[in-house]
Parts: sequence; C-alpha cells; structure tokens
Amino acid sequence: MRAVHLTAFGNPVDGLEFVDIPEPDAPGPNQVLTGVEFSPINPNDLMLAQGIYAIRPALPTVIGNEGVGRVLDVGPGVQNVKVGDRILPPLSSFTWRERMVISADGLFALPPDADPRQLAMLAINPPTAALLLSEYVNLKPGEWVVQNAANSGVGRWVIAFAKRRGLKTVNIVRRPELVSELEAIGGDVVVVESPDVSERIKAAVGHAEVGLALDGVSGPATGVLAATLSPRGTLVSFAAMSSNPMSISPLDVIFKPVTVRGFFMGHPEFAAKLAPAAAQAAEMIASGQVHIPVAETYALSSIKEAVAHAQRGGKILLDVAGKDGGSKP
Repeated sequence: MRAVHLTAFGNPVDGLEFVDIPEPDAPGPNQVLTGVEFSPINPNDLMLAQGIYAIRPALPTVIGNEGVGRVLDVGPGVQNVKVGDRILPPLSSFTWRERMVISADGLFALPPDADPRQLAMLAINPPTAALLLSEYVNLKPGEWVVQNAANSGVGRWVIAFAKRRGLKTVNIVRRPELVSELEAIGGDVVVVESPDVSERIKAAVGHAEVGLALDGVSGPATGVLAATLSPRGTLVSFAAMSSNPMSISPLDVIFKPVTVRGFFMGHPEFAAKLAPAAAQAAEMIASGQVHIPVAETYALSSIKEAVAHAQRGGKILLDVAGKDGGSKP
C-alpha cells in the first residue's frame, strides 16, 4: 500500500520518500483497521522530520501526526465505533499511509456529513486553541486575549472558541488583506504588524485589561505581546514559526510583572481534555461555524512538492486515500 517514509533527519524535502509498504495485520482485540482519507502537513510534522521534535522515531518510519479516516474493520470487543464510522486516529499514529491498525481506546464517531478535509485538521489546532484559552488564565466573558499568528489554524480556532465563550480577541496579522477576513469570522480587533502595534492595540481596547497573550511566532513578536499585556498578565508560548529565540524586554518581566508559560499538548495533564475539545470542534465544523482555508491538497506521491509548499506557507493536506489525485479544494 502507498505511504510516505522518513528516511533521514534534516531537510524534509530530502528525507521524505513515497514508498510501497506491506498491508497491516487484521485488527486484534480492542483494535480497528482504519483507512486514512486526509492528513495535514503540520509544523510539528516538519519538526519531526528535521529531528528537533519531542518524538524521534527509529528510521525509516511513516510519519504524520494527525488525520481523519474510516473504520474498515474492528477487532473483538470494540463497541465505541463501528465499520463505516469516520474517526480521528490518536495523535502521532503516523497517518501518512493508506491503512493502519490502531487502538479503539478513545475513538468516537465524527459527524457523518462534515467535510473530511476539515475534520482531518481537528486533533491538534482546535484542542490547542481551546486549552490555551482555559488552562492559564481564568478569563470571564467580555475579557480580552491578544494573539499573533492570528491567521494560522490555531489563531482561527482561538477566535472561534473565544467568540463561543464570550471573550474578545485582539489579532495581530502580517498582511493588510487579512484584516477584513478575520473580522468577518469574529475577530474583535485585527491589526497589522508594525513598530507601533502595541500602542494601537492599547488604544483599541481602551481601559480594558488584557490578561492573556498567545505567542505562536517567537522572536521579536514575543516582546510585542509582552508590551501589550496588562500588569500581571500571562504570556503563553505554543509555537515558534519564526524559529528565533523569544525576545522580550526584561522591564516587562520585572515591573509588570509578566508571567511566561509554555504549552505542549503532549504533556500528561492535558490528555483527558483533548478529545472533548476535538468533539466540540467537530460539531462547530459540521454546523458551518468554522472553516479553515486549505491552500492545496496533494497526492502522497507528490510528498516532496507538498512539503516544499508547506515550507513556503499555507495549509497543505495530503490526499492519503488517493480519491482526488491531489487537487485544490
């Protein structure tokens, strides 16, 4: 069957290869055979391929940290899902392959009529956004949160969950054309990155407190968030799209004082909270409340082109089942 193998750590374009691998065995007790439909190329997939992620599997190996698939067969004792159900494989199941056997633990049926491309992006970004808003600061309806990388998958889900919870968002973007787009999906304040962006944000929110800042960029962008936070605010780092060290004024840490935290969904304290957040996000997708733009969909056989596109920017999906042969959605 078709799959993608990581053969060497380093540049993902060089290390990832389209291969043919043996079919999996039949599912055993409490296992299901899953046919993978779509899988995104996420920053953490690229980090794994580079050898700098928290997981470093033996090579060669299939990779792919999330996706969506159909249950093709079930082993003895499986009662929570049935053949034909669309499900989310557990995180880091290595989904860049047509079929795989996984544990049935924690699996649940997704809304049957929802777009599978959108469902393929459920397991990482929506739970990240939901937990960023709930696990660090006790925000009440009407209070503010500021984020950079607001046009990212996590950023758009932060806007969606914040709106659902009655929170207000300040969203920093890099391109002017994104302002109206993010306002249309519920962003309360959307500003373009600039030297005076902190002052413009303070003017926009008036005397309101900004108690939580979400950093997906790192580098100097972290310092912008710290400068925007109200006294005793909390800054949470969850990604580093710039690949640069965080740059923050010591005066913000000393005199405000800003608290700096980090988020990684692989930490055990979050394990029980991921599935409920993903299930809620699935319903939001099925009802049309959220739609994440996809730049392009590629066949598995075009993995090198797909990865190169992902490195340039834009949300990229792999058509693992090969139904579409790789196409724009």
